[in-house]
Amino acid sequence: MTAQHAVQRASAYFDSGEFQRILARRVAQRTESQRQDRDSELQRYLQDEIGPQLIALGFTLHFIDNPEAAHRPFLVAVRMEDPALPTLLSYGHGDVVFGDDENWREGLSPWQLVEEGDRWYARGSADNKGQHCVNLAALEQVSQARGGKLGFNCKILFEMGEEISSPGLAQLCHQHSELLQADLFIASDGPRLNAIRPTLFLGSRGAVNFRLTVNARDNAYHSGNWGGLLTNPGTQLANAIASLVNAQGVLQVDALKPNSLTPQVREILADIEVGGMPGDPAIDANWGEPGLSPTERLYGWNTLEVLSFLTGNPAQPMNAIPGNATAVCQLRFVVGTDWEHLAQHISAHLQRHGFGYVDVEFLRGSPATRLDPTDPLVNWVLTSMAETCGKKPALLPNLGGSLPNEVFSDILGLPTLWVPHSYPACGQHGVNEHMLKSIAREGLQIMTRLLWDLGERGTELVAQHRAHVGGGR
Repeated sequence: MTAQHAVQRASAYFDSGEFQRILARRVAQRTESQRQDRDSELQRYLQDEIGPQLIALGFTLHFIDNPEAAHRPFLVAVRMEDPALPTLLSYGHGDVVFGDDENWREGLSPWQLVEEGDRWYARGSADNKGQHCVNLAALEQVSQARGGKLGFNCKILFEMGEEISSPGLAQLCHQHSELLQADLFIASDGPRLNAIRPTLFLGSRGAVNFRLTVNARDNAYHSGNWGGLLTNPGTQLANAIASLVNAQGVLQVDALKPNSLTPQVREILADIEVGGMPGDPAIDANWGEPGLSPTERLYGWNTLEVLSFLTGNPAQPMNAIPGNATAVCQLRFVVGTDWEHLAQHISAHLQRHGFGYVDVEFLRGSPATRLDPTDPLVNWVLTSMAETCGKKPALLPNLGGSLPNEVFSDILGLPTLWVPHSYPACGQHGVNEHMLKSIAREGLQIMTRLLWDLGERGTELVAQHRAHVGGGR
């Protein structure tokens, strides 16, 4: 048996319709983690749906209660073939966002897999049930091709609260670090660069949400009687925000700009073109950091976005000067950003620009992560992907969005490699979410070849990685 034969087996499996049947059964389970009446569904997905498939593959299952969010459990599955072999850690989440049933297009339901051309519509088809179904199927294909062997040890972590910001995940990784100990991490979430080009990304941008508030007085006052005499918090806050990010969307806070857009990263990103695919919005050419390409702005720089702005009563505006105004903003950032002191940096900047009366509140944040693109593991994955599908894969130093990658890279100390099986226009988190069959099939081929190669060369690859970073754990 060769890698090519294993990939051919995987292709035949996909074409048999069995993958579609399994995915249809899984998306029918209403695992909405944002709802409190789905607790039993979330538990059942791990115990009755994922568990049996992993047991059949020789995994030992560890169901672990969530220390921070009740009824949002974890599953750690462990298959130790030989302690001398390298260990892979993978990841998936079985929860989904709200189904939003009433707003899906006629003929579609979030809880029924509907096929239209190259699309499989259903909630979770892209995020993340379809993606972890691909990876589990690849494990099956490699095991069957090797007569029940993988050639490496494997651990898989499933969570059921990713769509509510992964509560308890970091604590789990701290408390069960020995159970989760591994040599490398490979998983699938988020989108490819586009529907055509297979993609490898090495981490994710971080995100910080913060609130800005101006409290001028306890009441609103008639604008005819007091206009021109009383400060308007809405006007003040709008100008304060304009001092943070200008009319062209350029971040103005020097202390929150990154130092990691190196010539090496720019060279990698020069091979990437964002947008321009069916369903993509038109990119605004004059928006964002000047002197950078759209790709560099998305994957190599920081952006400050206004998520909401509230003053007065938008539903029923009154002829009155409001007493207060508030806005929630977000900084998306790459590695090399002092995000943990964001509130201090924002406050100091506003003070210098005459807006010292604006209160700054740090709401929540997650760090940015990025595996060194020169790590030998990166070239291995890119080469394997290219040989499998005959295309040059895209390498992204980090995803434009955010994932809980820091628990794997920072807490568990693993090199992180993400191979997504979705694409930007999949409808993720919106209505009419779908997975492309062509991407799912190609993704299964890629993952089967990658896991086959890991079974062939895993010890060598891990040794190369350790030598690159200057030694083992």
